[in-house]
Amino acid sequence: MLPGDSAELRKARGAYFTPTPVARFIAEWAVRSLGDDVLEPSSGEAVFLHEVGRHGKHKGRLVGVELHAASAAKSEHTLKAEGIKAEIHAGDFFLHDQFGSYDVVIGNPPYVRYQGWSGETRTRSRTAALRAGVNLTRLAASWAAFTIHSALHLRAGGRLGLVLPAELLSVNYAAPVRQFLLDHFANITLVLFEQRVFPGVDVEAVLLLADGYTPAGERGAEHMNLFQVHNADGLEDLSVARKWTPPSKSAKWSAGMLSRDGLSAYTHAIGHDGFTTLNAWGATTLGMVTGNNKYFTLSPSKVDELKLEPSDIVQLSPPGSRHLRTLTLTQESLTYLGEAGRSTYLFRPTDEPSAAAWRYIRGGENLEIHRAYKCRVRSPWWRVPMVRPADLLLTYMNADTPRLCTNYAGAHHLNSVHGVYLRDDVRRDGMDLLPIASLNSITLLGAETVGRAYGGGMLKIEPKEADHLPMPSPALVREHRDALRDLRPEVAAALHSGRLLEAVALVDELILVRGIGMGSKPIAVVRRDHAQLAARRAARAKGN
Repeated sequence: MLPGDSAELRKARGAYFTPTPVARFIAEWAVRSLGDDVLEPSSGEAVFLHEVGRHGKHKGRLVGVELHAASAAKSEHTLKAEGIKAEIHAGDFFLHDQFGSYDVVIGNPPYVRYQGWSGETRTRSRTAALRAGVNLTRLAASWAAFTIHSALHLRAGGRLGLVLPAELLSVNYAAPVRQFLLDHFANITLVLFEQRVFPGVDVEAVLLLADGYTPAGERGAEHMNLFQVHNADGLEDLSVARKWTPPSKSAKWSAGMLSRDGLSAYTHAIGHDGFTTLNAWGATTLGMVTGNNKYFTLSPSKVDELKLEPSDIVQLSPPGSRHLRTLTLTQESLTYLGEAGRSTYLFRPTDEPSAAAWRYIRGGENLEIHRAYKCRVRSPWWRVPMVRPADLLLTYMNADTPRLCTNYAGAHHLNSVHGVYLRDDVRRDGMDLLPIASLNSITLLGAETVGRAYGGGMLKIEPKEADHLPMPSPALVREHRDALRDLRPEVAAALHSGRLLEAVALVDELILVRGIGMGSKPIAVVRRDHAQLAARRAARAKGN
């Protein structure tokens, strides 16, 4: 570590130094001639340039660009000490404009989330991406613009080898990056790791190997090659690549992580008439945003203590989603939750607040609740914008898999869960049976591909992503209506005792075997792939 450079400072600028085996693998893949001109953006201590020049025979230009002056100076010194002739430019890579000048661009772009990616540097990064016709959203992390700007430095036919966060595969803001890569490179290979490349750092990495750059995008890739390895040691002995074609150029690449047999079985199932997506059943939307859940959500005992009137409150599914890991939310279960101290009411006077409500409002102002952003931008601050009760509640952050729960209680919901509003023609079957029918292995695997894995191993699903969740079709559910109802007690009992996969096996027999004629072997590989993807998420939580 350089003097005065701490782990916290490196994290702030997104610097995660690359393990030598990874840098060596990328360098050996990308550099195919001793005369190749090579650029390492955000070069840090120039581990990639060291690998290219370590045999002392390279004749082409070796150039690094590094924002952190001390790292730039150190890399310049160590390269020179090893007899490697290289240029290190200390400065912002987004001001580096030697476009079309290199045969190879390799490196490990900085990873700074959008919250910390701000100011002038962010503005320059968006401008750099726009130069290539790529309009990145405000949610884009630093690596996205670095990837685009790096490619612009390539000559026609050049090669791009980068260590990127696995967000490339799944996040929405990376959609234009995925499209750019497929448009502008003739061949794309991804190397996926079961373990993290950076031990002790909550960033899951993939290797992007893009070959045959076409500046005008006239010869893009039709498919990609995929490798999966356990860790960096596996790079020494790669197996045969799998070919995979994404459904569209901007679509998520998450399904590429499935095995060959798993992808085939999954694709065949979702292409069957018996399967559709959640948006065919209805619309999924965000819940209510209070601005301060601790103030606005109340337990029954707190309502009694405050002496609030019925007109001051509305019935609420408590914050969080642990209580929704079953098939139904009923009035009885809400009563039980309230007696256990959960917040089953929302403070939300519908008309003129009662005297007790006014006292509570004045108390909130004394605590400056009204100054919270979501409160101060509405009038009056204490009236939370309402969202009508949904037919189904969909869990948002999940340790295992997203769950649908029928809202028989007619409770309102906060933004810790999503609401699903069913179409009129499918409402009866949807409320009665979709939470059961959705507990099948195809839907579970689909959730891993359309959702997003977050730090701590959680699977997060947004409303637009939920729209694409594979679901049994209304016709299939209607056809097996009686059998699904008969199955309810056994499924409910399994869920109540935490035996999710046992419940799924019961539903698979009905929906997958009897419903769409799926055999035991394809079901087994789908379950195996789901277990592996879920294990990847869990591994992040355990810090493997």
